[in-house]
Amino acid sequence: MKLPFVLPILGLAVTSSAIPYERYILAPKSRTLHPVLVHSSNGSVTSPQSLTMSSAGNTTSTFQGEAATALDFGINIAGIISLDIAAVSDADQYIGVTFSESSLWISNATSDATADSGDDEILWFHVNAPGRYTAPREKERGAFRYVTLVHNGTGSVEIGSIEVHYTAMPHWQDDAIGNYTGWFNCDDELLNRIWYAGAYTNQICTIDPAYGNALVLFGTEPSSGVPTPWYNNATITNGTSALVDGAKRDRLVWAGDMAIAVPGVVVSTNDVISIENSLDALFDQQNTTTGQLPYAGQPFPFMLSFTYHLYTLIGVADHYLYTGDIAYLTSLWSKWKFALSLSLSYIDSTGLMNITSPNDWLRFGMGGHNIEANAILYYTINQGIHLATVLNDTAPIANWTSSAEQIKAAANDLLWVAEEGMYRDNETTTLMPQDGNSWVVVANLTANSSQIEQISRNLAQRWTPYGAPAPEAADAISPFISGFELQAHFLAANTTAAIALMRLQWGFMMDDPRMTNSTLLEGYSTTGELHYAPYKNDARISHAHGWATGPTYSLTFYVAGIQLLSAGGKTWRIAPELGDLKHVDAGFSTSVGFFGARTEISDGRLEVKFETPKGTSGEVKIPLLACKGRAVVQELEGRCGDVVLEIAEADVGSVTVADVEGGKYQVTFACAS
Repeated sequence: MKLPFVLPILGLAVTSSAIPYERYILAPKSRTLHPVLVHSSNGSVTSPQSLTMSSAGNTTSTFQGEAATALDFGINIAGIISLDIAAVSDADQYIGVTFSESSLWISNATSDATADSGDDEILWFHVNAPGRYTAPREKERGAFRYVTLVHNGTGSVEIGSIEVHYTAMPHWQDDAIGNYTGWFNCDDELLNRIWYAGAYTNQICTIDPAYGNALVLFGTEPSSGVPTPWYNNATITNGTSALVDGAKRDRLVWAGDMAIAVPGVVVSTNDVISIENSLDALFDQQNTTTGQLPYAGQPFPFMLSFTYHLYTLIGVADHYLYTGDIAYLTSLWSKWKFALSLSLSYIDSTGLMNITSPNDWLRFGMGGHNIEANAILYYTINQGIHLATVLNDTAPIANWTSSAEQIKAAANDLLWVAEEGMYRDNETTTLMPQDGNSWVVVANLTANSSQIEQISRNLAQRWTPYGAPAPEAADAISPFISGFELQAHFLAANTTAAIALMRLQWGFMMDDPRMTNSTLLEGYSTTGELHYAPYKNDARISHAHGWATGPTYSLTFYVAGIQLLSAGGKTWRIAPELGDLKHVDAGFSTSVGFFGARTEISDGRLEVKFETPKGTSGEVKIPLLACKGRAVVQELEGRCGDVVLEIAEADVGSVTVADVEGGKYQVTFACAS
């Protein structure tokens, strides 16, 4: 049921300067950090607790002979280590520092890994006299929860304190790293923690672009078993900040990762400049002859990935949706069309794009008429049609529309397996991939709603006790692809499954003692082991990876139901879907203004209070309780009459009120007595 509701333009709401739900924000309040706990010690170490925050500067800790202490910062952090040395027995003393995100890789000998050949070498300080010793900037560590101080010779070193200068979010003021523009809260504390862990993960993956990964692994990588040298001193973008895939590694721009990270950034910090710097860096590398975009940003070797090429184009469409910045869109439009033409040139007589490069998100078997790649192409084409319409560039629309229609028809004819209720990876396999089946729903490549419902149901039936498997990557759970699976469940109106998957998979990441309990990791085994099938070296797994942050925007867009439909939110939809929750409150800001919605359910009554900016318009989808009753939409400033809807059937599900002008509203639905 859809009814119009036309109101005059209302004033822009003024929101409180306080940060709602600030207690959940993990970002530090200062760039100067100290350990909070002693994890373990061995050898002769006196008073290791003196090195923690509660005792810093009060006493000292002496390391005698071969000795080590592992210290815990409580959450995953990033930065540059400094040691205050109070005394040394002689001028030939050294203190080593190792780093680890996971408690599994705490070691006296090596740091966790940035390469697949072996773990990273110790960072050594020659402490020949009392004073402060600070790591060189190229040896900043992008993510760690634990540091181990190591003394491995004769003599002794007396340490006064250990300090970290926090380097993430370099373009934000030192005392404002936690000043979020968005928030989320509900009556499930685990979901609250997951939302804020995703927001913080994207923050720690926002770096100074002069200190990206120098990719030692492509140059002087040592043999397996030998500690790997590591340097973070490669310039990866222009500007003062960049959004990268992972905080420890790769510390590079990857467009696929941005497809998940960017909307999570928008609903939490709205850090648009970092997104732009990263997108610009990818377009700066575009091949001027073919239109090909890089698999990853510099200094990664230039190679073709059919999917990541398209993810870069999706990034531009997302930027326009979340900002409404038509000038930025215009600046990249010719390059955008050129890049899309390359993808279209690979469509063969079947009507599908033929994949000739294996490069994707490290899944296996990428090739042929791959369903994931073709779904992403279909989605990108339709984004292009929308952008071309916005820019009044009608010339390519007919060709793009025809290509999209061919892809949809061919994919459903060649790759849909009715008896499985899913799409197969290509014509030569029986594999039903997670990525492709999630993406066909996100892209609306399905031919009917029944397919969407079947895919959602069948994906959920495959879950292990640790999350949603990605059989296309063998023994792997991919938080990246599971982010798209979340969207597929929501789009299938299967909110119950989406929330259950968050609790199962992301709850595991939040609470397992081997995790950072503060950031979200790259991938792991279907058995729950910290082994990721694409890697030989388990210590290489990144525990702060932006591609794992899908719940952050999914909770805001689908559960709280605040959805931007065009140009920074010029048009919008408020459509809360709470599943088994009873309370949800969320809000965020774009350049257009503030969007917020709070939904409460109790005792046969539903109430939604929402706010949208001046000069915008949208629709309200009211979720109805399983009863007959009355729905009322009230404009809170009282300048217009209420809309009252009598619901005569208990199974209506929802009712939509259209053409609502921006402002403050209260919506209620109460069961008839």
